[in-house]
Amino acid sequence: MEERVRRMKDRDYLWCLVNQLLDDEEELDRLCPACRAQAEEERCPRCGALHQDSAVQVNESFDMERYLSLKEGGGV
Repeated sequence: MEERVRRMKDRDYLWCLVNQLLDDEEELDRLCPACRAQAEEERCPRCGALHQDSAVQVNESFDMERYLSLKEGGGV
């Protein structure tokens, strides 16, 4: 093990993990809704088959435009 790795503290590992999660979220935010839904699907790492028990569920009554408006501070 490298010296710099041995000197790492728990907070250093936490910092790395948090930043990786933020980077992953930023990457998903760049996708259109259809591609994001596909990217979030649980798939077999070997063959790519979709896991039937973990398919992404979509709320058909969700209003994305209203959500984005409210998120940006828009009125109801």
